[in-house]
Amino acid sequence: MPQKAHITSVEALESFRSQLIVYVSKARPTLEEVSAEVVRIRQWLENEQRVHWESQVRRRAKELEQAQAALFSARLSNLREETAAEQMAFHRAKRALEEAEGKLRTLKNWNREFENQSDPLVKQTEKLHTVLSNDMVQAVAYLTEAINTLAAYQEIAPAAGPQTPGSVTGEVKTEELAKSAVSNAPQSDTDTRKAAKIP
Repeated sequence: MPQKAHITSVEALESFRSQLIVYVSKARPTLEEVSAEVVRIRQWLENEQRVHWESQVRRRAKELEQAQAALFSARLSNLREETAAEQMAFHRAKRALEEAEGKLRTLKNWNREFENQSDPLVKQTEKLHTVLSNDMVQAVAYLTEAINTLAAYQEIAPAAGPQTPGSVTGEVKTEELAKSAVSNAPQSDTDTRKAAKIP
């Protein structure tokens, strides 16, 4: 004996379909923005910051050499001893170089950790993006076909008993509903998007 379904509200399906379309239209751009931000951060660490701190290390190393040369020159000279200003300049240049080298080491550690921490999360967002782009679009298209089929059934259903707007009081065979939905289902991703009315 074939199974039968008693449909009480087509409007509930239409409301769910509308909310699903809104969710997909908002979720996909958000995931794309997250993926783009990850790429920007990776490039910032690997390119901009690396170049900056490598140049800082070179510049500060040169300044340290100059301060050290001035200090040694004063010590070797029989005419005078090194001044407090020359000593301060040497220690200041040394601290600046150590700071730049520390920043560069930290940056390299961040590069390694960024890959380890972000790659698993990026893969998860890519899977979710695939679900939103394919499965959810197909789900909206299926709901569209189901709503159209039920609306057509509602028009031909016998007027038996009181009816409320958006309700079907008769019974429809699920096999017929499935056959109708399958025969009208979009055959390609483009057709699916058009049927689902998703940008």
